[in-house]
Amino acid sequence: MEVTVSRKGHFNAAHRLYHKDWSFEKNEAVFGKCNNPNFHGHNYELIVSVTGEIDPETGFVVDMKILKDLIKSEVEDAFDHKNLNLEVPEFKDLNPTAENIVVVIYNKLKPKLDSKLALEITLFETPRNFVSYSGK
Repeated sequence: MEVTVSRKGHFNAAHRLYHKDWSFEKNEAVFGKCNNPNFHGHNYELIVSVTGEIDPETGFVVDMKILKDLIKSEVEDAFDHKNLNLEVPEFKDLNPTAENIVVVIYNKLKPKLDSKLALEITLFETPRNFVSYSGK
């Protein structure tokens, strides 16, 4: 029997959406206000969901303390109160869209979990705009 357990996380970060090879006008047309050269910020909410078999000895799919610590070290400490474009190495050459951020978070967390566990990351950029990624 498989069960999914989830843990929420949170971070605040600034970013600018733009393509370095495009003109300012094209960036403005595609990304609008998100192309602000002075950046803008979001209060990101994160849900990390892990699916797997319940361990018969512990009763856990995954120890939530381990999940909490991974979210803190791999996501919150790395992204919170940062300018994603300028201070986070993963976005040096990658546009920090919500779609790209969720994939980066997945790729940071997945190797730290038991390989038999499935992982899904849901990232809320705003209360109404969110993306999910499960490695597919």
